[in-house]
Formats: sequence, structure tokens, C-alpha cells
Amino acid sequence: MELSLPYSDFNLYVQKQLEHFFPDKIAINQGEWNTVMDKALDRTAFCFKHVTLPAYNKNGSPFLNHLHSDQYAVFLWFLSNTIWKESQNEIVANKLFYLNKALHGISVMYNTALPDIFLLLHTVGTVLGRATYGDFFVASQGCTVGAQNDCYPLIGKGVGLLPNSSVIGDCRVGNRSVVGINATVYQDDIDQDQVVFVDSDGKVQRKLKNGDAWTQRFFNVSLKDVN
Repeated sequence: MELSLPYSDFNLYVQKQLEHFFPDKIAINQGEWNTVMDKALDRTAFCFKHVTLPAYNKNGSPFLNHLHSDQYAVFLWFLSNTIWKESQNEIVANKLFYLNKALHGISVMYNTALPDIFLLLHTVGTVLGRATYGDFFVASQGCTVGAQNDCYPLIGKGVGLLPNSSVIGDCRVGNRSVVGINATVYQDDIDQDQVVFVDSDGKVQRKLKNGDAWTQRFFNVSLKDVN
């Protein structure tokens, strides 16, 4: 994977950010950190190699730019999730969650099961709760995935959430469906290949999507074959 900084500088950059935002003098175990950093970068590279946006590729390889906020937000989540899964180090995992929230305005806990392949667009005001997420998931700014009575949604593959959309409670969103701007899916199931939208009267409607899924533009895998 190509990085915008030499590996050692990139590694130190993240550690310095944590030290700056959280000057509690709780030391990081360097051996544990380096192992987790490598695994998080591998996970980020696997995710980015499926993305078609030019900024995610350099010289034929996945590219992570520490000054590209959408990319860095994805990486920080992978890093927080990896350290939680590998070592159960909740102190560092919480710091990374908090750092991501402070830098990018996104709330997604380290123990949220985001998929291996997903994309964040703009991030500000986005809250992704502990739902079940399928690969090729795209979340835009201001969207919310949350629980009702402790029940979270099940989100299929290739699903897109447009700005200020919400999916709440015990519901299933089928593969390749999209929840449009300002639309809310609440305790309701959405079949695959649907578009949920707000009409001119402010009512939430749905219709069958003709052609490619909205999310197809972002990935180099045919989502028609995704089930």
C-alpha cells in the first residue's frame, strides 16, 4: 500500500496525534502498536483496492493520504477495531474512536462491525451504530444507523445512505438499495434494489431502481452479482 508519508513517519504521526489529544501519560506498548498498525494498514489497503475514486489509487496500488479526511477516517476506524479485536486494549481503542470523532465529526465505535469494504463520504454528523453491515456500504454525511429497543438494522451489500438519511430499529435493507436524502427507514424492511426517497409532499416513498445501484460508481466489482 502506498502512503503519503514514509511508513515510520506515518506511524509516528498517528501516535503524536493521540499524545496531543490525550495527554494522560498512559504509554502505548510499542510492540503491540506496531503489529496492530500493520494489520490495520492491510485492512485499509484491501478496502481501498475496491474503490474507483482516483484519490484512492496511486501507481496501481491502494493509496492512503493522511490529509484526505475521508480516507483517514476509514483508516482510524480500522485501527481502533483492530486493536480492540487483537488485544482488547479499550483505552487505546477508545482514544482512536474519540480522535476520529474529533477530527472528522463521525461517531462509529471500535466494536461496531463495519464490513471489510466500505466508503465514507464527508463524514460530518454521521453516526453508525452496531448494526450488521454488508460489503460495499457507502455512508454520506449526516446519516444515522441506530437502534430501537436495542434492535439494530441488518443492512445488505451495496447499500448506500445519502446525506441526512436514517435507518433505525429492527429492519432489513436489501442488497443494492439506497436511502435517499433526508429519508428515514424506521422499523420497516426494504427489498433489494429499492430507492427510498422523500417526495415533493414530504412523504417517504420507495421505488424499484432501474440500472446500476447508486453505489456501483464507487467500486470496481459488479454489484449485480453480489448476494
